[in-house]
Amino acid sequence: QVQVVESGGDSVLAGESLRLSCVVSGIAYRPYCMGWFRQCPGKEREGVARIDSANTVTYAESVKGRFTISSANAKNILLLQMNSLKPEDTAMYYCAADLRYCGDVYLGFSFRGQGTQVTVSS
Repeated sequence: QVQVVESGGDSVLAGESLRLSCVVSGIAYRPYCMGWFRQCPGKEREGVARIDSANTVTYAESVKGRFTISSANAKNILLLQMNSLKPEDTAMYYCAADLRYCGDVYLGFSFRGQGTQVTVSS
């Protein structure tokens, strides 16, 4: 059974940094694509960043230059380094992985986690 477990969420002040981690276990192959999504209360879930097996990365415009996505291939670990955090980054952050899909639709990913909360105060 495939499991996706996120960690690293916390409450921080604006301008501070956080690093989120995601471990994908129970899968025989390294996912083709892994990504981070987030959802604020009352808003739709949005893509934050994703990376494919060729290390091609895609970022949402709102996080470019502040967030960095990376993966540790051998261990199916996905990281999200978040710097210069803003109050508008407050959200539940979700990790997702798939063997074939690498788009910006969260439900397009076959394997999804339960999320980790990030709260940024001004």
